[in-house]
Amino acid sequence: MKHVINHHLDIPTAKKVIAHAFAEYQSRYSQYSPTFAWVNDRRADVGFNAKGIKLKGAMEVADKEITLDLDVPFLLKPFQKKALEVIEREVKVWIGKANAGPID
Repeated sequence: MKHVINHHLDIPTAKKVIAHAFAEYQSRYSQYSPTFAWVNDRRADVGFNAKGIKLKGAMEVADKEITLDLDVPFLLKPFQKKALEVIEREVKVWIGKANAGPID
């Protein structure tokens, strides 16, 4: 399932937003063992453990949107919705910070 978060940032800033947002997610939800790794200039692989099952996905940066795609088994669909909500909230917080000024 693909989930789109719109933004008005340049690509390097959008990548910083994603990295900061996911770092915050990793800190707050460490019980899900979230992983994040850039695999190319615009795509990062993400992963989670929920109820002993490993979930995989990707985040991609485009000119006006960030796409999050998680491959979630049917039994964990409720986790997918919550994970997407939390990640989107973190990304939007960091988009707001980036709109207010430079982020490191």
